[in-house]
Amino acid sequence: MNPSFSLVTELERLASALGADGDADKKLSLQSVADRIAKSLGVKPDEVAIMGLSTRWKHLYFLAPEALHQVGYIPLSSNSALAARTARESRPEINNKFAAVRHASVFEGIKVGNASAEAIQKIISAPILSDGRVVGIIQVSRKGTSLATAGSDFTPTDLGQILALCKPLGKLLRHVAGTTE
Repeated sequence: MNPSFSLVTELERLASALGADGDADKKLSLQSVADRIAKSLGVKPDEVAIMGLSTRWKHLYFLAPEALHQVGYIPLSSNSALAARTARESRPEINNKFAAVRHASVFEGIKVGNASAEAIQKIISAPILSDGRVVGIIQVSRKGTSLATAGSDFTPTDLGQILALCKPLGKLLRHVAGTTE
């Protein structure tokens, strides 16, 4: 059985439970969800970012890693942030040469937990939707000192696994983070 499929099923059940029990959302950590996603996809926990979309303030804010939640936000108007473009265009993207592309790198330099602050070399960025509209972004990356040390390239299969997670993540974000922080 595909480990991502079982994770999708698990996230669907969790989202349904949150919808049935309004108090359950206080017990769910999106960091634990991000950790499970990392394990399922074979990346390190600090290589999964989940961001919520504030329609009121027109920016993305970090939900995971939790260490980045208080660091800052990404304006939707940013021309150099892949996350902002993903939210604006509601289109997923794979970039296996991300370090060579001009991008906002302010969050890459922040050490998360015990992990060293390595550069993102490869990345998948995908919109998280709820009721047909973007409510957040998930980014899964491979970090390293070079392309070679970052590991294998992301594939369309990897993108498919991440896109399968986006629907239950949309339901979770609606219940846990709200959609208009």
